[in-house]
Amino acid sequence: MGFQILVLTYFLMSLVIVQHGICQRINVGTSFVQRNGTHFILNGKPHYVNGFNSYWLMIFASDPSTRFKVTSTFQQASQHGLNLGRTWAYNDGDYKALQISPGFYDENVFRALDFVISEARKYGVQLILGLVNNWPDLGGKQKYVEWARERGQTVKSEYDFFTHPVIKQYYKNHVKVVLTRKNTINGMLYKDDPTIFAWELINEPHYENDTSGKSIQNWVGEMAAYVKSIDKNHLLEIGLEGYYGETMPKKKQFNPNPNYIPSGTDFISNNQIPQIDFATIHLYPDEWLPNSNKTVINEFVDKWIESHIEDSNTILGKPIIIAEFGKSSNSSRHSIAKRNSYFRKIYKAISTSAFSGGSCAGGIFWQLLSQGMDNYGDGFQVIFENHPSTAKVIKHQSKKMSKIKIV
Repeated sequence: MGFQILVLTYFLMSLVIVQHGICQRINVGTSFVQRNGTHFILNGKPHYVNGFNSYWLMIFASDPSTRFKVTSTFQQASQHGLNLGRTWAYNDGDYKALQISPGFYDENVFRALDFVISEARKYGVQLILGLVNNWPDLGGKQKYVEWARERGQTVKSEYDFFTHPVIKQYYKNHVKVVLTRKNTINGMLYKDDPTIFAWELINEPHYENDTSGKSIQNWVGEMAAYVKSIDKNHLLEIGLEGYYGETMPKKKQFNPNPNYIPSGTDFISNNQIPQIDFATIHLYPDEWLPNSNKTVINEFVDKWIESHIEDSNTILGKPIIIAEFGKSSNSSRHSIAKRNSYFRKIYKAISTSAFSGGSCAGGIFWQLLSQGMDNYGDGFQVIFENHPSTAKVIKHQSKKMSKIKIV
């Protein structure tokens, strides 16, 4: 791809990535990304990201026969100028589980996570690491509740995850184990490793039985403070999709269904918690607005992004990342051209904000797979070798974001 990686002064772990005249310096060995108002700062300069989701990295790294897929993914990410990956630092009591049961871990799987972080570092990619799933995939909050029930605790539903003291302690214990893990490859504690861009409390939290939003608000406040008590180096975000709640009722008109709080979350109040460093939104209009026509979907996308960026600019005073977006091939109306057009639309909104000094610092598409991983496809997958036109769109956005200079 005409891409060249030069590793200079390796003992400082400074990577210089040169691509068709673009030079992006990432001192992943010494510099933590920080926040200053609505901007990320790296080495004293505003920092912007273009990224990818690959939740499967730890699972594939745990098997010697598939570990090379992790390396090739980071190689290809670097070749396309991607500087941020989002993946999971959890797998609770499931296939190839990291946490087998509360407080008990599979060392082989933990070493796989060590490898993921080490390979990301090698190729100049930083990572957002999630700490638990809202959904039952890879265990999730439901598994924590099952563990409590098996140990004699009285629990009523999966939502006890957010309120039950024993379950909350299970989660805190996991947080401490992960953040204080010593990487067996580079010898660094996770909490001291600048390869990690940020921690994510929970992927897409939902508590449908509490429309007041108080349960998740209290949980985020407690857990964010706990994370920061262990690790003051790294940024922290929640993992929100972006639904508006009771803090600003008028904003609920921008939700996919304005009359219904689908998650018990509140984009404004949740992100106003002091220990939360930046906001996130996810964006799946085809799934959220089924049977809607193109005009309705396009209007929703524009308003969803514009409203959240405006709130981050003026109310939150924090950066925002579009942490998941994609276009599924499972629709009969799907085409690669439509997906590319959608990616360009999202990327344009991001770069427009960034170039004007706004709060939107980047986007992370869902999801990047390596070639030969068809069984992991969910319709949203991007495989660079198979989808060269989409790869070109992504690469162009990386180039554009690397040129932003805010004085």
